[in-house]
Amino acid sequence: MGITRRFVFPALRIVIWGVIATALAVIAFRSAPEPPADPAAPSAELVEPRVAVTTGDVTNTVTLTGQIVADPAAPQKVTQRGVVTAVHATPGDVVEAGAPLLEVTLEEPREPLTETDPETGEVTVTERRPKVTRETVKSTTAGTIATFTALKDQEVAVGEDFASVSPGTLSVTGSMVAEQQFRLLQIPTEATVTVTGGPAPFTCTNLRLGTAAAPAGAPEEGATDPAAGATSASVTCAVPGDVTVFAGLAAELEITAGSVEGALVVPVTAVLGRVEQGKVWVVGADGEPEERAVTLGLTDGSVVQVTEGLAEGDEVLEFVPGQDVVPVMDGMTGVDDSGEAGY
Repeated sequence: MGITRRFVFPALRIVIWGVIATALAVIAFRSAPEPPADPAAPSAELVEPRVAVTTGDVTNTVTLTGQIVADPAAPQKVTQRGVVTAVHATPGDVVEAGAPLLEVTLEEPREPLTETDPETGEVTVTERRPKVTRETVKSTTAGTIATFTALKDQEVAVGEDFASVSPGTLSVTGSMVAEQQFRLLQIPTEATVTVTGGPAPFTCTNLRLGTAAAPAGAPEEGATDPAAGATSASVTCAVPGDVTVFAGLAAELEITAGSVEGALVVPVTAVLGRVEQGKVWVVGADGEPEERAVTLGLTDGSVVQVTEGLAEGDEVLEFVPGQDVVPVMDGMTGVDDSGEAGY
């Protein structure tokens, strides 16, 4: 018991007082608390995404949804006024280009001949037969006679439709929206066609642009249609004769209108403008973006070729300042400039 009082208790007191002294020292010399953050000051700094100008390959391919259609019958027109004197075809006949379809005869009266006797002065009038002109109207195309309305002894006029010839050929047609038209300013002569459930993809020829037909039930003139103008043009090409398809089948047209290798490219979201001329925002040495005009080339809908105005390695803003990023065709993104989506 004496050992406990002489050694243990004093040692415990020393330890306790040491702990208290240490705690007081920590409290006394600890740094002052930081002042509360100013709620008006921003807690984070937003940095606009940037991308570098790089080189890459660009293929301008536009994919359209369309269908197989039968080529329309070609109207046959009368080329001379007169009376039908012979009919050489009927509906269902197969004809070649240049085959006779109709004979039209025109009888024109002629002035009578008058002769005066020099001695007696007697005038003799001789009637003349009318001038007869016969013309054979020929088919302008090969195919099958679809309609034939001319009848024998019927009077006809120049330019009047009297028959139609169905060529029996097929085409592929698809509609385009404005953004796709801008990408096809220089349209090629052929496209690759894939028919749903049909033969292997094939090449159609004689690719051409036209005005899209008005949809059924289109509003009358003067009415306002919010969707008007969304579809403004169509693309049509001829199906090869050795390809077996049928009118009405769904098809996909893939039109490649140019490609380039090793071009300077930037994302389409970085450019204000879509065709020929555009603007980008180049990050300067001080870190501030500055507007710069550029000349544009091909695009694949994701990146666009820059032919003038930038150099490889230049840093530009990934998105046009003040423009909303919007989803566009094929899952790609673009910027909303003047109410129009990007590629």
